[in-house]
Amino acid sequence: MRAEMTPLMSPTPVTPPARPRLPEWLRLRLPTSDRFSRTRNLLEDLRLHTVCESAKCPNHWECWSKGTATFMIGGDRCTRACGFCAVNTAKPLALEEDEPRRVAEATRRMGLKHVVITAVARDDVADGGADHFRKTIENVRALNPGIVIEVLTPDFLDKDEAIDAVLSAGPEVFNHNLETVRRLTPSVRHRATYDRSLSVLRKAKARGGDRLYTKSGMMLGLGEAQDEVLGAMEDLRSVGCDILTLGQYLQPTLKHLPVVEFVSPARFAWFGEMAEAMGFLHVASGPMVRSSYHADEAPLRPRSSVPQ
Repeated sequence: MRAEMTPLMSPTPVTPPARPRLPEWLRLRLPTSDRFSRTRNLLEDLRLHTVCESAKCPNHWECWSKGTATFMIGGDRCTRACGFCAVNTAKPLALEEDEPRRVAEATRRMGLKHVVITAVARDDVADGGADHFRKTIENVRALNPGIVIEVLTPDFLDKDEAIDAVLSAGPEVFNHNLETVRRLTPSVRHRATYDRSLSVLRKAKARGGDRLYTKSGMMLGLGEAQDEVLGAMEDLRSVGCDILTLGQYLQPTLKHLPVVEFVSPARFAWFGEMAEAMGFLHVASGPMVRSSYHADEAPLRPRSSVPQ
């Protein structure tokens, strides 16, 4: 007897979860400046990566239209897979020996007075890419005397020699982001730990002293409680952190962590007031604030006024 064949059933379509609608204060009007294209062409000409583009920063249209960018050295492949970050996670390529020179040339052509240099995490190399930071700082300084150099570093696994290598080149600002509160760190950051980040900032401040500003930032809207944010701010002050940035987390793709809450501008302002009361020298707190957004607005003393 011939068995009857069961007709194949079409799979039930799965609708991907929709992103929550952005509140009015997060809706941006894109600029139409010709300078945006000039900045993009310059970066392409010098074969440089930026965190603006790789991390899908919502401010990159504004910044590029003003002729600024945050350079991302060490390639565009990160060895970590943080749940909030859009930078590609993959096996990195070899460090490019001429990248420090190309970054310096870009800062010269753009006429920057304040530059922010960040990097992917390079856990594949012994020093985490610290010496590459040192070479980049030195190249930028040589080609742009008087420029203020701010670095936004990974944690280097808290290795003293890596932190010392970066500081040996004399950046004015050493930034390492705490990113979120202690409770959420394991689910938000890959391989990084809350206490390790605090240790990096403590060591940088101790070694740099009054000649160095330390800086850190956090994203809000990942499910943190108000007291947890205040506690993290107190922890940052306990290790001598001078500058704080607070901004709204925005989900870069549906594969990344969802937004739990859109924090209102009024609450950001309140957190900013609390941070200033704690003794931070400069605070930037608002929905669109990012680590390097308007970084040149922090009131920094020129190096010449600081005792050597």
